[in-house]
Amino acid sequence: MRLNELRDNPGATKERTRVGRGIGSGTGKTGGRGVKGQKSRSGVSIKGFEGGQMPLHQRLPKRGFTKPNRARYSEVSLGRLQAAVDAGRLDAAKPVDAAALVAARVIRRAKDGVRVVGGGKLKAKLDLTVAGGSAPAIAAIEKAGGSVTVTVVRAKAETE
Repeated sequence: MRLNELRDNPGATKERTRVGRGIGSGTGKTGGRGVKGQKSRSGVSIKGFEGGQMPLHQRLPKRGFTKPNRARYSEVSLGRLQAAVDAGRLDAAKPVDAAALVAARVIRRAKDGVRVVGGGKLKAKLDLTVAGGSAPAIAAIEKAGGSVTVTVVRAKAETE
Protein backbone atom coordinates (compact mmCIF):
# COMPACT_ATOMS: atom_id res chain seq x y z
CA MET A 1 0.00 0.00 0.00
CA ARG A 2 1.22 3.48 -0.91
CA LEU A 3 0.03 6.97 0.01
CA ASN A 4 -1.57 7.46 -3.40
CA GLU A 5 -3.59 4.25 -2.91
CA LEU A 6 -5.26 5.36 0.34
CA ARG A 7 -9.04 5.62 0.03
CA ASP A 8 -12.02 5.87 2.36
CA ASN A 9 -14.13 2.76 2.77
CA PRO A 10 -16.96 2.58 0.22
CA GLY A 11 -19.95 4.46 1.60
CA ALA A 12 -17.92 6.19 4.33
CA THR A 13 -18.43 9.66 2.86
CA LYS A 14 -21.67 11.09 1.55
CA GLU A 15 -22.00 13.79 -1.07
CA ARG A 16 -23.62 17.04 0.04
CA THR A 17 -27.15 17.56 -1.33
CA ARG A 18 -27.05 20.44 -3.81
CA VAL A 19 -30.36 22.22 -3.56
CA GLY A 20 -32.02 24.40 -6.18
CA ARG A 21 -30.70 22.47 -9.19
CA GLY A 22 -33.88 21.85 -11.17
CA ILE A 23 -37.10 19.86 -10.97
CA GLY A 24 -35.48 16.45 -11.51
CA SER A 25 -33.25 16.72 -8.46
CA GLY A 26 -36.14 16.63 -6.00
CA THR A 27 -34.87 19.77 -4.27
CA GLY A 28 -35.34 22.25 -7.08
CA LYS A 29 -37.15 25.61 -7.16
CA THR A 30 -37.66 26.44 -3.46
CA GLY A 31 -34.84 24.13 -2.35
CA GLY A 32 -36.67 22.46 0.53
CA ARG A 33 -37.51 25.79 2.21
CA GLY A 34 -41.25 25.86 1.51
CA VAL A 35 -42.71 29.08 0.09
CA LYS A 36 -42.19 32.72 1.05
CA GLY A 37 -41.70 33.95 4.59
CA GLN A 38 -38.65 34.92 6.60
CA LYS A 39 -37.26 31.39 6.87
CA SER A 40 -37.27 30.94 3.11
CA ARG A 41 -34.79 33.81 2.71
CA SER A 42 -31.04 33.62 3.15
CA GLY A 43 -29.19 34.99 6.18
CA VAL A 44 -31.93 34.22 8.73
CA SER A 45 -31.09 33.34 12.32
CA ILE A 46 -34.14 33.21 14.58
CA LYS A 47 -33.27 30.28 16.84
CA GLY A 48 -34.10 31.83 20.24
CA PHE A 49 -36.41 34.56 18.95
CA GLU A 50 -39.92 34.66 20.46
CA GLY A 51 -41.51 37.43 18.40
CA GLY A 52 -40.26 40.28 20.55
CA GLN A 53 -41.22 38.64 23.86
CA MET A 54 -38.29 38.23 26.25
CA PRO A 55 -36.73 34.87 25.25
CA LEU A 56 -36.79 32.00 27.72
CA HIS A 57 -33.01 31.90 28.13
CA GLN A 58 -33.09 35.57 29.21
CA ARG A 59 -36.10 35.14 31.52
CA LEU A 60 -34.44 32.43 33.58
CA PRO A 61 -31.99 33.46 36.34
CA LYS A 62 -28.25 33.05 35.91
CA ARG A 63 -26.87 30.10 37.83
CA GLY A 64 -23.44 28.94 38.87
CA PHE A 65 -20.03 30.52 38.96
CA THR A 66 -16.76 29.90 37.16
CA LYS A 67 -13.80 30.41 39.46
CA PRO A 68 -11.35 32.66 37.56
CA ASN A 69 -8.22 31.52 39.38
CA ARG A 70 -8.89 27.80 39.78
CA ALA A 71 -5.89 25.47 39.78
CA ARG A 72 -5.28 23.61 36.52
CA TYR A 73 -3.34 20.37 36.78
CA SER A 74 -1.47 18.28 34.25
CA GLU A 75 -2.82 14.76 34.48
CA VAL A 76 -0.60 11.73 33.98
CA SER A 77 -1.89 8.16 33.86
CA LEU A 78 -0.25 5.09 35.33
CA GLY A 79 0.10 3.65 31.83
CA ARG A 80 2.11 6.67 30.64
CA LEU A 81 4.39 6.41 33.67
CA GLN A 82 5.04 2.71 33.00
CA ALA A 83 5.64 3.38 29.28
CA ALA A 84 8.22 6.05 30.15
CA VAL A 85 9.99 3.67 32.55
CA ASP A 86 9.96 0.89 29.93
CA ALA A 87 11.37 3.28 27.27
CA GLY A 88 14.17 4.33 29.63
CA ARG A 89 13.12 7.98 29.72
CA LEU A 90 12.16 7.83 33.41
CA ASP A 91 14.51 6.43 36.05
CA ALA A 92 12.53 4.44 38.63
CA ALA A 93 15.42 4.55 41.13
CA LYS A 94 15.31 8.35 41.44
CA PRO A 95 12.46 10.40 42.96
CA VAL A 96 9.94 11.51 40.33
CA ASP A 97 8.51 15.04 40.44
CA ALA A 98 6.98 17.45 37.92
CA ALA A 99 10.40 18.55 36.59
CA ALA A 100 11.44 14.92 36.01
CA LEU A 101 8.18 14.20 34.16
CA VAL A 102 8.69 17.23 31.88
CA ALA A 103 12.32 16.22 31.24
CA ALA A 104 11.17 12.68 30.38
CA ARG A 105 8.51 14.11 28.02
CA VAL A 106 5.72 12.35 29.92
CA ILE A 107 3.91 15.71 30.21
CA ARG A 108 4.45 18.90 28.24
CA ARG A 109 4.27 21.34 31.14
CA ALA A 110 3.49 21.13 34.83
CA LYS A 111 0.83 23.92 34.92
CA ASP A 112 -0.21 24.32 38.60
CA GLY A 113 0.98 20.81 39.48
CA VAL A 114 0.69 17.20 38.40
CA ARG A 115 -2.14 14.80 39.28
CA VAL A 116 -1.79 11.05 38.92
CA VAL A 117 -4.86 9.30 37.57
CA GLY A 118 -5.65 5.64 36.91
CA GLY A 119 -5.63 4.05 33.49
CA GLY A 120 -3.13 1.36 32.66
CA LYS A 121 -1.00 -0.89 34.84
CA LEU A 122 2.06 0.12 36.85
CA LYS A 123 4.75 -2.45 37.62
CA ALA A 124 7.66 -0.09 38.40
CA LYS A 125 8.41 1.02 41.96
CA LEU A 126 8.19 4.83 41.79
CA ASP A 127 8.62 7.50 44.46
CA LEU A 128 6.32 10.28 43.24
CA THR A 129 6.00 13.85 44.50
CA VAL A 130 2.83 15.26 42.94
CA ALA A 131 0.11 17.83 43.63
CA GLY A 132 -2.57 15.15 43.89
CA GLY A 133 -3.94 11.91 42.61
CA SER A 134 -7.00 9.72 42.46
CA ALA A 135 -7.43 7.17 45.23
CA PRO A 136 -7.19 4.12 42.89
CA ALA A 137 -4.02 5.51 41.27
CA ILE A 138 -2.31 6.12 44.62
CA ALA A 139 -3.34 2.64 45.78
CA ALA A 140 -1.89 1.09 42.60
CA ILE A 141 1.43 2.91 43.07
CA GLU A 142 1.68 1.78 46.69
CA LYS A 143 0.71 -1.79 45.69
CA ALA A 144 3.64 -1.78 43.21
CA GLY A 145 5.96 -0.89 46.10
CA GLY A 146 6.23 2.84 45.42
CA SER A 147 5.20 5.86 47.42
CA VAL A 148 3.23 9.03 46.71
CA THR A 149 3.85 12.38 48.41
CA VAL A 150 0.96 14.80 47.89
CA THR A 151 2.11 18.43 48.10
CA VAL A 152 -1.20 20.29 47.64
CA VAL A 153 -3.64 19.66 50.48
CA ARG A 154 -7.09 20.84 49.42
CA ALA A 155 -9.63 22.18 51.87
CA LYS A 156 -12.24 19.75 53.18
CA ALA A 157 -15.11 21.76 51.66
CA GLU A 158 -13.61 21.43 48.15
CA THR A 159 -13.19 17.66 48.32
CA GLU A 160 -16.77 16.97 49.45
